[in-house]
Amino acid sequence: MTPRSKNLSRRVLLGSTAIVASVSIPTAAQASSSNSIDAEVQAIEADLIAFRRDLNANPEGPGQEARTSAKVAEALRAAGLEVTTGVGGYGVVGVLRGRHRGRTVAYRADMDAVPPVDQIGGGTAPKHLCGHDIHTTVGVGIAQVLARLRRKLHGTVVFVFQPAEESLAGARAMIEDGVLAQTDPEEIHALHCGLLPVGVFGVNPGSGLPGQDRGSVSLTGDDAAERAAQLAAEIGALGTVAQPQSPADLEQLLVDLQTEDGPLASFVFTRAFADGGEVRFSSRCWPEERYTEVRADIDRLAQSYGATAVFPNDPFPAMVCPAPEANELKRFLRRGGVETEVVRAAVPFSGEDFALFLDEIPGTYTYLGVRSPGADVTTGYPHFPTFAPDEAAIGHGVRAMSKWLVERAGC
Repeated sequence: MTPRSKNLSRRVLLGSTAIVASVSIPTAAQASSSNSIDAEVQAIEADLIAFRRDLNANPEGPGQEARTSAKVAEALRAAGLEVTTGVGGYGVVGVLRGRHRGRTVAYRADMDAVPPVDQIGGGTAPKHLCGHDIHTTVGVGIAQVLARLRRKLHGTVVFVFQPAEESLAGARAMIEDGVLAQTDPEEIHALHCGLLPVGVFGVNPGSGLPGQDRGSVSLTGDDAAERAAQLAAEIGALGTVAQPQSPADLEQLLVDLQTEDGPLASFVFTRAFADGGEVRFSSRCWPEERYTEVRADIDRLAQSYGATAVFPNDPFPAMVCPAPEANELKRFLRRGGVETEVVRAAVPFSGEDFALFLDEIPGTYTYLGVRSPGADVTTGYPHFPTFAPDEAAIGHGVRAMSKWLVERAGC
């Protein structure tokens, strides 16, 4: 059995178990746990907002999260967790063991800020324009809440605070450093800020985010720079979708993401830049099988200029959210009165190295609505310079994910 088929078998088994659990009637103990979580979140919500504002004021780019990781480790130790630092770079791992027997589940939050090159319109310094400061704060909040309820907690919760997500390097580094092998969680869960209204969650059964392919073409001759610019334009024209530039584009993107078999069911997003005689390019495809045809198209274009396209590595894998777990989370949230939307397509313009965790063990990846009531849509879309998430999302995220992790650890 290959690693992927083994993982699929585990996902199907877990999904089957989850479906059975979904029809059970909440017990008095579960209701009491939910009420306790709500009370604990209310008690620390103001402190969490202050924590997030501190992170936001001190952004650190991929692989540079020294201050952020130290602050996270300090908060986890103060809550009584077993803490390990320096995992895969500046990664932090906190382990919370409940008083009662149960399963081991993990929660992952990314910590880095968006580097200037990845900010829409460009920038001069790293900024928290992707909401990782929100993600980190939610993770810390969950740890603090569950630590206060440790005597009621079944199982073990492993908190994985990951560096270098924006560079797609941190997840691999933490896995290679043994984060999963040493803590042995059965599943892993994560949130990401999304374009939805604050208080709404988006689940992704069978969809997710594309991977990424990169390469280059080198041209020679007196007119190499001019020809490289032309080739870059032709590679860029292979894309079937364009990055949103206006509020209307973003509103349409939100509609397309929730449309089954819509315009984002299959896509190619390409970027290409010429620097002298060198063309550097990247592509994101959905589904992954499209990389083969896109590589062939790029190589064909390069050959027409008397050159060869170079692809140094295999494409980075797409993040595909297992449908059974996503659907069970949707049912769980709705039973708790939480509004959810189903995201049926992948966002073409960004990837996620949480894909590597989901390749190892099943789990969920959920969009946390951060758009304030009446706010311009650009304030809720990551990487836009006007990104300004509603801080009320922190409390929503901590409440929902605390209850979900309690549910999964106690299964």
